[in-house]
Amino acid sequence: MERLRGLPVLRLHHVGILVADLDAALGFYHGFLGVARGEPHESAAFDIRAVLLDLGDTHLEIFAPLTPDGPIARTLARRGPGQHHLAYEVADLDAALEACRGAGLELIDAAPRPGLHAGWRVASSTRAPAAASSPNWSRPAPLARHGAVRPAED
Repeated sequence: MERLRGLPVLRLHHVGILVADLDAALGFYHGFLGVARGEPHESAAFDIRAVLLDLGDTHLEIFAPLTPDGPIARTLARRGPGQHHLAYEVADLDAALEACRGAGLELIDAAPRPGLHAGWRVASSTRAPAAASSPNWSRPAPLARHGAVRPAED
């Protein structure tokens, strides 16, 4: 695998954490750690129910399967709960995907797609060798506290 060149990662946008019970997980993050509770989002297209928790400069995306037999439930059964992905914010998502292709990274998404949260454009690659989780590349919409986050381009 070649080194990724010309891919300026702006920041770690969020860590995706797959859980079996979203409400129980949110109870831990909100009740025990004191993290403010976000609004849940559901998506049949992604087969998930998720909440984005604000941690200042980054976020936790806590998510659970929406259906008992969908792809997220199968991933949960195969890998168990825990860290699922790291999402890096990039200025140019198309260029990021091209850099990944050029470096030999296998892509799940050949082109950017709408993300779960409003205004996001995302793309996923497979687990990189020696990486703990699959990298996701994102161009999220602005969030209330993060003026540096660039809006998605349509």
